[in-house]
This record gives sequence, structure tokens and C-alpha cells, in this order.
Amino acid sequence: MFKLTSLNLNGLRSAATKGVADWVAELAPDCICMQEIRVQASDIEGRFEEMAELKGHFHFAEKKGYAGTAIYTKHAPSKVVVGWGDPEFDAEGRYLELRFDTPQRKRSIISCYFPSGSSGEERQAAKFRFLKGFFPHLVALKRERDFILCGDINIAHQEIDLKNWRSNQKNSGFLPEERAWMTNLLDTGAEGAGLVDVYRMLKPDTTDEAYTWWSNRGQAYAKNVGWRLDYHLATPALAKLARNEQIFKTLKFSDHAPITVDYDFTL
Repeated sequence: MFKLTSLNLNGLRSAATKGVADWVAELAPDCICMQEIRVQASDIEGRFEEMAELKGHFHFAEKKGYAGTAIYTKHAPSKVVVGWGDPEFDAEGRYLELRFDTPQRKRSIISCYFPSGSSGEERQAAKFRFLKGFFPHLVALKRERDFILCGDINIAHQEIDLKNWRSNQKNSGFLPEERAWMTNLLDTGAEGAGLVDVYRMLKPDTTDEAYTWWSNRGQAYAKNVGWRLDYHLATPALAKLARNEQIFKTLKFSDHAPITVDYDFTL
């Protein structure tokens, strides 16, 4: 089995003080994708190059203390792709792809941190720009290779993906345009990207147990007033190999919960 985990850290250094490395060692994933690492190369040196005997690869944001992605892996990639070719969002460290190619097949693991639009109209506009450009990138990538994209997507797709869906229909993360983008991403028709939401494939009807993010306001976590924002999105061939999932709700490295999926393949 290939154990693949995704986690928005809300800061690698912060999560380190909360014992994330010990947890990764105990979980023993083959690969863990991280988002919002909020560090620079100088912060990694001598401290975070490896975690629990997994080698780290990174995409740093140009702005200090902001965004960024990482992948820690047990297996050496054949190629590391930093950024997806959009200068605006590559400057924010939002995309890291590790390729594990052989003469027989092409396969990638991707850590991606979608922008949030919750801080205001300017960032929501940036989020829409990201979605517009990222869709054709994923379509093109799917034509040439199989991949699993793990990440904080910052979109709750369906009503069952957040607690208070009625009151959030005009809020970033559950806007009709964002949800339509996700629907199109998963659509197998001619206009769709044909990717698979792996968690929903395995757990099509879950509600409260599906959440991976809780606001720090009020008693959201205690009352499980959450959102499902963290995904495994896979090409169909790899999605078919998903066997089980686990969301680690009791762990509090950040305001997100880690999500792990076991796939019936090896690198």
C-alpha cells in the first residue's frame, strides 16, 4: 500500500513545536504533502530537510511567512517540478509536483495550496484568476500522466461538505462559481477535467465526519462546525486504487486536520 497524507500546517515551524514530526514518524506515510508551510530556504537548512526519515522538497513563497508547499517522501522522485507556470501564483509557492516516472508509466504526486478569498474582494479576484488558469493546466497534465493532487483547495464542493451551508452561500469557499468550478473539474464529459474526488468516492454520504477545517472563532471546533477543504484529487486510474481514508480530527497541528488515503500501488 502507498500511504499518502495531506496537511495544511499553518506554519511548519509552528507545527514542529506541536510534535508534527513525531506524528509523521508514527503514521509512517510513504509521502506527505504539506501546504502553508510559511518558511524560506534559510529556515529549512539544518532543521527541516528531512522529517521522520522522509526527504523534503519545497516551493517557497517569495513573501516571508506566507503560503508555500512541501512534500516529504520516502521515494526519490525522477523529477521535481516547482510551480505550474503562472508567475503570479508561482511567486506564492502554491504548487509542487514530484514525478516518479519509469519506462512503463508516468506518475506524479502534487501538493497544492489554492488561494483563499476570505480576506476580501481583491483576494477573491486572485482566487478566480488561479482557478481559471489552473483548470487547463490540470487537463493538460492528465493527458500525459496519472497524478494525485493533495491540497487545501479552499472550496467546499457540496452542501454536505460544510456544516452551515445555507448561511455560507455568499461566502468565499462556497460561492456558486467556486462550486461550479469543482463540478467541472470532476465532470467526465467533454468539457470536464474528469478528475476524481477520492474521499467522496470512498465516502459518498458523510457529513460531520468529513470536515477538515474549523474556524478559530467561537466554538467551531468544539461544536464541529466545519468545512471539507482538504482533498485528494486523482486521475481515474489511480483513484480506482484508493482503498481507505482517515481524517485525523483530534490532531491540532493547525486549524486543518490531516487526511490520509491508502492506495493499492507502490512507487
